[in-house]
Amino acid sequence: MGLGNPGPEHLLTRHNAGFWFVDALVNKLSLNLSVDKKFQSEICRYQSDNIDCWICKPQTYMNESGTSVQSLLAYYKIPIEQMLVIHDEIDLDVGTIRFKSGGGHGGNNGIRDIITKTGNNNFNRLRIGIGHPGDPNQVSSYVLGRPNRDDEDKIIHSIVSVIDNTDLLFSGQIQKLMNQFNKRKPAAESE
Repeated sequence: MGLGNPGPEHLLTRHNAGFWFVDALVNKLSLNLSVDKKFQSEICRYQSDNIDCWICKPQTYMNESGTSVQSLLAYYKIPIEQMLVIHDEIDLDVGTIRFKSGGGHGGNNGIRDIITKTGNNNFNRLRIGIGHPGDPNQVSSYVLGRPNRDDEDKIIHSIVSVIDNTDLLFSGQIQKLMNQFNKRKPAAESE
């Protein structure tokens, strides 16, 4: 479940890092997302061997992400603990990837809405670092703005590094991914 905002005006914004991830993943898997009005999402199904997974981009805007999530989980009877939500994180340096299980919303309105609508915070998250503008009054315009070329490259590099580990991702080995990624430095520092 990648979080972001629909529409071409939001396509390349920092806040859409979750959408960037999903787009890169479906491209790697040679899948196609299609609009499903029932879930207010772009969605596709990935099945391979013992893997059966729904890949989703809610089209409800970030602040209403819980609507899509709740309806998808309920319809397919997916335990919330099996869900991975991918989203941008301003409290991480650009290019940093962190996996997390459970916890609060950390100021992310998409995560806040998912917790509110599902009544549960016990889901996995993949947080993609986009950096902080340095001034709390600039957060909204910062996340809704496009990163410079260097930052965009760092974000894309971090996304690719996770997608290169899809075997762990799809087998639900979040703890192993945490051990692998949560100790890494941001993309630019690790090279």
